[in-house]
Amino acid sequence: MPVFWHSSFMSTAAPHKPQLYHHGRFPVLGGVLPDAVTAYCTYGDPANPCIVFPTCYGAKLSNQFYMVGENKALDPRKYFIVTFALFANGESSSPSNTPAPYNGPYFPAVSYQDNIRAQHAVLTKHLGISTVHCVIGFSMGGQQAFHWAVLYPGVVERFISICGSARTSPHNKCFLEGPTAALVASKDFENGHYKTIPSQGLRAFGRVYSAWAYGQAWFRDHQYLHDGLYSDLNSFLREEWEEGFLTSWDANDMLALKDTWYTGDVSQGRDLKTCLEGIKAKGLVMPCKTDLYFPPEDSEVEVSYMQDKARLVIIDSVWGHMAGGGSNAKDTAFVQEQVQKFLED
Repeated sequence: MPVFWHSSFMSTAAPHKPQLYHHGRFPVLGGVLPDAVTAYCTYGDPANPCIVFPTCYGAKLSNQFYMVGENKALDPRKYFIVTFALFANGESSSPSNTPAPYNGPYFPAVSYQDNIRAQHAVLTKHLGISTVHCVIGFSMGGQQAFHWAVLYPGVVERFISICGSARTSPHNKCFLEGPTAALVASKDFENGHYKTIPSQGLRAFGRVYSAWAYGQAWFRDHQYLHDGLYSDLNSFLREEWEEGFLTSWDANDMLALKDTWYTGDVSQGRDLKTCLEGIKAKGLVMPCKTDLYFPPEDSEVEVSYMQDKARLVIIDSVWGHMAGGGSNAKDTAFVQEQVQKFLED
């Protein structure tokens, strides 16, 4: 989901400048990246317990800072925090920054497993980290937290999935088809070979997506006006959703990142229950009560498979999916309180 931040919720401190790790030739789900790059930032002392905090859909590394800082859940005085940019987010290897022959629409499909392997390589080969105290993430970041726990059971001690899942559900996939169809059907998208920004397609993508990001009560209560920031619903859609994609995102990046989300499955087609039963790390799973595409009912099933190794805490909010991503002060405070308790338990 797109992460559009209001000034009232942003930190006054500046996030660190991203660093780049070159993997060299790196195999991925759809082929190979000849010179794969993972972008990341670090905060704190490497001698402290390590926390991995990967990005979600629509997020850059700078967006991770809402959870990182003194007196926040991820406090650099207590932890060594490593934030990772997903492949295709525009900072790590992406359709928009990869040279021919894998540029633009020719960028190979990338899985969550590929991303986690790359992140693990940065930690072990470059940063000298062999144990991860916790992997935490929101949305696609939450899905990565599940994947970390499955792929590296001897490395990860804890994981926190906020508004995420272990497997992308059929309903979630159906939702993703909507904004995708709106983008690729636009006349200026040109099958991914656009020479200028496909503004019609990006605007359509944002408008189709927007209704899914919040609970129905959020709209009924006119919270899209943001206490007078916007004059009406159309102003909100134009400035928050259309502008967010037009100014910050490449269309092919968005589609490649969406494909990673779409194919997300920790079991890789096997039995999900058996896979989750095998997780060794302690888990905290935090869905939002009104999330439309990562609903709490799905989380209840996944937590039941992990039995006493995972705890379910539901965010009681009308903000839907956005509740878990730093969108408002009340939900952010609740999430951070639960995260701090879990990390210190």
